Amino acid sequence: MRKMLLAPAFFALALAASPASALYEGLQCVPFARAMTGVTIYGDAHTWWEQAEGRFERGNKPKVGAVMTFIPYGNMRLGHVAAVRKIVDNRTLLISHANWSTIDGIRGHIEEDVRVIDVSEDNDWSRVRVWYTPNGALGGNEWPLHGFIYPQKVRKEKEARAALAAVLARTPPARLSSQQAIFREEGPERTAPRIAPAKIASAKPVQTPAKAKGFALSPRLLAELERADDFALSSSLLAEIDKKAKKEAKRPRKS
Repeated sequence: MRKMLLAPAFFALALAASPASALYEGLQCVPFARAMTGVTIYGDAHTWWEQAEGRFERGNKPKVGAVMTFIPYGNMRLGHVAAVRKIVDNRTLLISHANWSTIDGIRGHIEEDVRVIDVSEDNDWSRVRVWYTPNGALGGNEWPLHGFIYPQKVRKEKEARAALAAVLARTPPARLSSQQAIFREEGPERTAPRIAPAKIASAKPVQTPAKAKGFALSPRLLAELERADDFALSSSLLAEIDKKAKKEAKRPRKS
């Protein structure tokens, strides 16, 4: 029988934490983590740890701005990556990540300030539990980690948000399916979620869905983003992105 690792009071505090803030954006974990951290690795999340060898420093100590890399486990066949945002204590982190929780039957959400608890015996961050928004609590799974990939330079918040705005401008929004999603407790980065057959009442004319709203960046801004060297953007461009982001943040969202 495995010994108790953490005091009951510690778990009570973790379970009482505020839930993550979810935004409705159709985004995978990889481009989100790349934008937020500046760690320029491509490909499925499960390949990042090996790809980082010789290019970026790696370790088992969490640092703000680092990429937390998950080992494929259970339904998480492609692995997962997240950006470390805050060190709370030696067993607790806050991360930001995308495409983890299934909220209102929809995947692809961005979630900020997500609580992660180290449950490894040696406090080496080899196994963690992650806040799961639909349950309003820490998920029951203990997810194995490779460790952390450290960027060559920690990306500033403004630069990270500019990079993310550029990614979102090219990301099709997630859409509700005509079929009812079956909720599981947890299931990040699955290739194809299980769904129940939709009930068809009667044949109706197909309606063209309304055009999704999002970051409506100007052609000039998008052109400059294409030319930008590692997102070393001009002050005027950053100001325009900030303006667009603030306007978008005020718009009511359905989630």
